[in-house]
Amino acid sequence: MVQTQITKEARQDPRVAEIDDILRKCVHCGMCLATCPTYQLLGDELDSPRGRIYQIKQVVEGHVPTADTLLHLDRCLTCRNCETTCPSGVNYGHLIDNGRALVEEQVPRGLIDTLKRRLLLLTLPYPARIGRLVSIGQAVRPFLPAALKRGIPPRATAGEWPRAVHDKRFLVLEGCVQPSLTPATNAAAARVLDACGASLVSVAAAGCCGAVPYHLNKQEAARVHMRRNIDAWWPELQGGAAGIIATASGCGVMLKDYGHVLAGDPDYAEKARRVSELSMDTVQAVSVALESLDESVLSRAKQSAASRGPVAFHPPCTLQHGQRLAGVTEATLRRLGFTLTRVENSNQCCGSAGTYSLFQPEISRLLQSRKVAALESGEPVVIATANIGCQLHLQQGSDRSKGTPVVHWIELVDHALADAASD
Repeated sequence: MVQTQITKEARQDPRVAEIDDILRKCVHCGMCLATCPTYQLLGDELDSPRGRIYQIKQVVEGHVPTADTLLHLDRCLTCRNCETTCPSGVNYGHLIDNGRALVEEQVPRGLIDTLKRRLLLLTLPYPARIGRLVSIGQAVRPFLPAALKRGIPPRATAGEWPRAVHDKRFLVLEGCVQPSLTPATNAAAARVLDACGASLVSVAAAGCCGAVPYHLNKQEAARVHMRRNIDAWWPELQGGAAGIIATASGCGVMLKDYGHVLAGDPDYAEKARRVSELSMDTVQAVSVALESLDESVLSRAKQSAASRGPVAFHPPCTLQHGQRLAGVTEATLRRLGFTLTRVENSNQCCGSAGTYSLFQPEISRLLQSRKVAALESGEPVVIATANIGCQLHLQQGSDRSKGTPVVHWIELVDHALADAASD
């Protein structure tokens, strides 16, 4: 167990107190090194979970961090693969979030880095702003060079969103960029649930889950987004909504952490805890909803799925390590008749990691290339995933190689059920 020497004064900061509690669970066994993407790529212990834990320990014990400290913490993907590997249950995700925030308060960032972060904070968490930028990008997309064109998906349509007519209803987090970049995702989820006797409802007043500002060390700004969402959803939850679905697994991790992040807020702690309890990934709702599907419809859906060809599934880190739902989506797809290819090292990060690809492009591209090669090795007709960031990132990598389309897995289920309904 890690021994710490932290003053009582320092522990008055709740972030330091939490770091101390987490550090004491670490036994420095090093098992996390085997699954850490940055350690595997760079071979530097300071770019491993164990190395970063040591650096954070030094900071909370009073050592002055440097620009190198900030660099090694920034290089972490926060994939949380180490958490899955750790035999001691170290909550590395909370540790790195708090550690980064403390270090950034003491180490100033460069001008370019600061400006990039401010620009992202002014745009990404706001769907209307992102929508306008995406519309401009899509308008000029035909005239852009191939490298830039890959970063802007072509215009897409959502398709019909069923009316909320069922007694059982779920709320959906629309997301920041999904409505403009992949509008079919949430609409497909609504149609799948509708076929299974449940409705999916969007609450207009809800917005960004808070993940973008939270992981860019603007944690109080993130709490503002969280409180707004709670206020928007609370009347619906009191009115009997069965849960809150995040079709982006990265947002799902954040929603499930509301109770922790707002635990010290006397006005929102209890509501945040309840929101976390009722938050779920798409597959958690769909796997249960499928039990209500008519057997004849399910049989025809399986025939449709089987005829579509092999699918390579990429489980996002936020799904398998953050939400601990490894294998659940794959089992659901197989249950519906889809043939899944074998993907080597499926536990490894694709390199998207939220805004990581914008700040650590070289590491991100290396991980992207490895992941795309692994996914395409089984000659799939389509690659499926469960997070918009991974989806867009993998599509860019695939476009440079075989051009295999990348979609959210719920779209595949939607197509199979639509075929079944038309037979």
